[in-house]
Amino acid sequence: MSMKEAYEKKLQGELDEWNAEIDKLKAKADSAEADAQLEYYKQIEELQAMQDEAGKKLDELKEAGDDAWEDLKAGIDSAWDSLSSSIKSAASRFS
Repeated sequence: MSMKEAYEKKLQGELDEWNAEIDKLKAKADSAEADAQLEYYKQIEELQAMQDEAGKKLDELKEAGDDAWEDLKAGIDSAWDSLSSSIKSAASRFS
């Protein structure tokens, strides 16, 4: 397995974990009181938009040649860090 393939596999695994986490947040939002639901759903929408963007970056990486993927890595890492922080933050607020 090449470095690029290993990196893609790692990112896909994290994206799948975040999808599951967002689903958990949706379940918590569904059972929250009406006032809190609006705020929770807004945060979930923001997380889903960030997740979609991260997915697009992963698709770009998959399409990139073996030489070009390193150039994309910094932008992808930044998007991943931002999404990870946002999900952790939302999860703590939903607790």
